[in-house]
Amino acid sequence: MPINKFAYICSPVCIVMKIKDLKFKKYIKEASILEKIAELAEQINKDYKGKDPIFLPILNGSFLFAADLMREIKIPCRVSFVKIASYEGTSSTGTLKTLIGMQESIFNKDLIIIEDIIDTGTTIEQVVNEMKERGAKTVEVVSLLRKEKAKEKNIIPKYLCFDIPDAFVLGYGLDYDGYGRNLRDIYQVAE
Repeated sequence: MPINKFAYICSPVCIVMKIKDLKFKKYIKEASILEKIAELAEQINKDYKGKDPIFLPILNGSFLFAADLMREIKIPCRVSFVKIASYEGTSSTGTLKTLIGMQESIFNKDLIIIEDIIDTGTTIEQVVNEMKERGAKTVEVVSLLRKEKAKEKNIIPKYLCFDIPDAFVLGYGLDYDGYGRNLRDIYQVAE
C-alpha cells in the first residue's frame, strides 16, 4: 500500500496540513492572490501600452501565477517559458542551473520575467543579467513573492504581489519536493 505523503492533519476545512515530513498552515488565500494579480496586470497594461513585450515565466513554480497574470494582460504580447532550478528540498542552493527553453530572440525586446518567489535574489539577478547580455532592450521582473533576504540584497522587482518572511512556503505553484503545487492558497511551514 502506498504511503500518503499529502494529507490533512484534521478535516479538509482545517487550515493545517502535512506534506511529507512538514506541517503547513494557510498563509495567503487565493482570493487575495487573484486580487493582487489583477492590480499588477492593470499596471503592466498601462506601463506597456503601445509596446509588444515578451513575458518569460520561469518554470516550474511560476506556472499558475503566470497563467492567472496572462489572463489579465490586455496588451499585445508573447510568452516564452524557460526552466531553471536553484532549490533542493526547502532551501535555495544559490546556484543557477542551465537556462532551458529560451528559443525566442529577445534582442532589442522588452522582457518581463515572471517569477514565483525571490528567495535570496541570487537566481533572479543571474537571469536578469543573462537576458541583458542577450540584448534585451529592457528587463523587468514580476514576482508573486519576495522574502526578507532578497530585500536585504536590495532586489526590487518592478511588480510584486507580496513580501513575506523567510519561512518556507508552498502552494499556488510552489512545491515541497514536487508536492503542493496544486494548492489554491499559499501555505507557510508551521512551527
